[in-house]
Amino acid sequence: MGDGRFLDSSYRKAGASMGLTHVEATIANPGNPRKAAKLSFLVDSGAVYSVVSKAILRRLGVKPHSKRTFTLADGSRITRQVGDVVFKFNGQQGASPVIFGERGDSTLLGTVSLEALGFILDPIRRELRPLPLILGIIC
Repeated sequence: MGDGRFLDSSYRKAGASMGLTHVEATIANPGNPRKAAKLSFLVDSGAVYSVVSKAILRRLGVKPHSKRTFTLADGSRITRQVGDVVFKFNGQQGASPVIFGERGDSTLLGTVSLEALGFILDPIRRELRPLPLILGIIC
């Protein structure tokens, strides 16, 4: 598209008045890419890591490699397991950490996953756009 906006069948704007952006993306086990699942994600530019239900991750054979403590928007802290998956979206793919979500946790697409895929969220238009990839060279 000439205006640089990213719009295709994988993208949909949901609740525009609420400022929410949802996308459908596929996650896969990096050790066995045939084990994959297509999910609907809420794009959360305030979340560093993505969140997927631990039941789905276990079904794909994804194993946690660590536990980390996260601070929520209300200031409370939670501890969750973290593993790695491959994200696939709009013909792009990238590996990224993923939080093993527990009951009540939303399925989120965080900034690390977005950047691994080469996209960024336009906060005004609530659209995903290609991430300008700049390679710095030191002379």
